[in-house]
Order: sequence, then structure tokens, then C-alpha cells
Amino acid sequence: MAAADRIRLTGIRVDAAHGVYPEEKLRPQPFLIDVEASLRPRPDSDELATTVDYSVLAAAIAETASTGSVDLIETLAERVAATCLADVRIEAVEVTVHKPQAPMPVPVTGVSVTITRRSQQ
Repeated sequence: MAAADRIRLTGIRVDAAHGVYPEEKLRPQPFLIDVEASLRPRPDSDELATTVDYSVLAAAIAETASTGSVDLIETLAERVAATCLADVRIEAVEVTVHKPQAPMPVPVTGVSVTITRRSQQ
């Protein structure tokens, strides 16, 4: 099995107006996003240019998650995965979107969805 490098970003927080209920579209609420990106093999180097800059990746994820509005956190996770996979150095990504203030009929500490996607390249 070949060695795989992974970058893990945990708890990227965005406030956004996602949800199926009208009130969720009117008032932003917090979302937390975890991403684990599997990288393509890279040269043995200590240069940032040879890998994924996780600060740039985190900013792109936050921009994607806070732009527009979707009904489902599954759709939000798909958008985040597509943003990550737009970087050709990323061959696969696991995205978890947490919605800690999801409107629920019983008390819960949050709702989340996790997806895994691979590059088609």
C-alpha cells in the first residue's frame, strides 16, 4: 500500500443561512466543517509550493460554505468537497458538516453529515 499524506482541518466555523425552514433562510446560524484531504504524492521537499496550503484551503472552504443558501447539509458537504477537489493535488476528501443549532423536536447537541468523494482526474 502506498503512503498517503493527509491534511485534516477541524472545526472551520461559518455563519450561514442554510436549512429547509424559512426562518433558517432569514437568520444565519453556525456550521462547523471538518475536512480530511488525501493528497497526491509530492516530491520530497520542504517547500510549501509542493503541497496544499491549508490556510488557503480553509479560506476557500469558508467562502464556499458561507456563500448562497442550500436546504440540505448534504448539499453543503458536496459543495465543500467540490471546492477541495478543484485543487489537483487533492485526490480524495472526506467532509463532515455539523449543524449544532438544527431545529429538532427533541434536544440534541447537533446534527452532522459526512461524505467521501474522489477526484475524477
